[in-house]
Amino acid sequence: MNGAQLLIRCLERERVERVWGYPGGAIMPVYDALLDSPIRHYLTRHEQGAVFAAQGFARSTGAVGVCIATSGPGATNLITGIADAMMDSVPIVAITGQVPSTLLGTDAFQEVDVLGITMPIVKHSYLIANVDDIPTVVRDAFDRAHHGRPGPVVIDLPKDVALADTHALPIDGPSCERRPPPPDPKQLEAARGLLQRARRPVVYAGGGVAKAEAVEALRRFVHTAGLPTVHTLQGLGAVAGDNELFLGMLGMHGTQAANRAVHACDLLIGVGVRFDDRATGKLSAFAPEAAVLHMDIDPAELGKLRTPTVALRGDLTAALDALTSTPEIDSWRRQCLADKARFAFRYDAPFEAIYAPRLLRDLSAMADDETFICCDVGQHQMWVAQHYAFRHPRRHLTSGGLGSMGFGLPAAIGVQAALPAATVINVTGDGSIMMNIQELATIQRYALPVKILLLDNSALGMVRQWQELFFRNRESAVDLSDNPDFGEISRAFGIPARSISRADEVPDALHALLHTPGPMLLHARIDRAANVWPLVPPGADNTQMLDPQRQTYADHNRPAGAASRATPPREGVHP
Repeated sequence: MNGAQLLIRCLERERVERVWGYPGGAIMPVYDALLDSPIRHYLTRHEQGAVFAAQGFARSTGAVGVCIATSGPGATNLITGIADAMMDSVPIVAITGQVPSTLLGTDAFQEVDVLGITMPIVKHSYLIANVDDIPTVVRDAFDRAHHGRPGPVVIDLPKDVALADTHALPIDGPSCERRPPPPDPKQLEAARGLLQRARRPVVYAGGGVAKAEAVEALRRFVHTAGLPTVHTLQGLGAVAGDNELFLGMLGMHGTQAANRAVHACDLLIGVGVRFDDRATGKLSAFAPEAAVLHMDIDPAELGKLRTPTVALRGDLTAALDALTSTPEIDSWRRQCLADKARFAFRYDAPFEAIYAPRLLRDLSAMADDETFICCDVGQHQMWVAQHYAFRHPRRHLTSGGLGSMGFGLPAAIGVQAALPAATVINVTGDGSIMMNIQELATIQRYALPVKILLLDNSALGMVRQWQELFFRNRESAVDLSDNPDFGEISRAFGIPARSISRADEVPDALHALLHTPGPMLLHARIDRAANVWPLVPPGADNTQMLDPQRQTYADHNRPAGAASRATPPREGVHP
């Protein structure tokens, strides 16, 4: 074999069945070898589409996603998706072509230092110098991507190495599964003491729960103890969204009930979380009276931002099962549930226009438990987090730590390719969809039944909202009123489309979106001035939530000339 053929055989041994990519000169030997492999290659229309599709596969299945690109611009077009995978702990292996070894460092055509560029945003990068090293590198790359805290790994393959002859063989069998280490018994005993003494405990669960395959353990822990629970954006669904004990997402656009509970708790139980600034708000005022029990696989997270009273590193399932108990917290539980009812979202907006939160609440009610929501970044992302009741964290895919617009559509392609029978919906905005709209061609080529729900407010909504609140309503570069006709664009790619602008059109349109065979785009025009509420201003603590929405309905019928109580502040803490 040559090096490229050996590489493909190694991918087969890792049980890789699908890859996403875009060919070019330096990677051409690998594409030639793919022709003789059962691995299915999906041609995306941009390398960023390939890496986000690989992420969609990995996030929805838990397996390692693989993407391929050529040298130079092909490799650099992967960078955003690689950084995104690092921030959200997603296991992917990115394979890039490189100029021949003899030309490295000479500014050759389409040469870039992939090893150097990716070093800060990967778990590991490899530049293969010897063709016989390919089996070891591939095995190590998959092992690193998948085990411990998951993340991206890059393999940079010079063209001469790909063409070199070799007698090396793939390493037999896929990587062995390894459980993380069990928690320290002394720390477990200390954690039990915290739980026994707590009178106002709250579980704060994040994306690490699903990555550790600890969803069922967390649910047992929460249910047995009757613990009020809040989630991060990436943790949504770890406890089902319709569970009574689930108070909602916490943080900047979290619920009042979630943020109030965390602020008042005397024990904060962090499970697979990293105390991200969007979740904590002003860190010094986050859970100010609470002892902290922090469970995570990554020792770098333990004490990084908040010093824990007790830290449990290792297997989350083992830790949660060992700590499951029945504390006496009835009055605290009643207080949290009362706040949940008191501050519940309202959906009876008395307007003819489409109210995005109600549309998403209705979608959640109509979709089945196995529906995947692949969300882009912006106001629609926060509305989905607030109003869609996720039943499992792997059903919710969104770019959290990096906040990459353009994530949703190619991620949905990756999910749909991996799970052909699943219902997969990309919820996007008119700003986000334009970032990778070329991937409609990928949907059409491979006949993928991806559904697209486009919330169109003719603006970069989240940026516009911040400019309204914190920059004296001075709008700068947010107007998208010259958007193209998205329905016509969709139909040009052979994908049927429907447009709606009134609330009474929503039920039939959602039914059509969910039940029309094959792909479909539902274009929903919403109010340009609509904001996401509640909102914690930048620099504030999570009790200082702006929530004028709670007066909106009363103001709608206020006497003529009466001052509106729903008018949001025009000035606030500067970001």
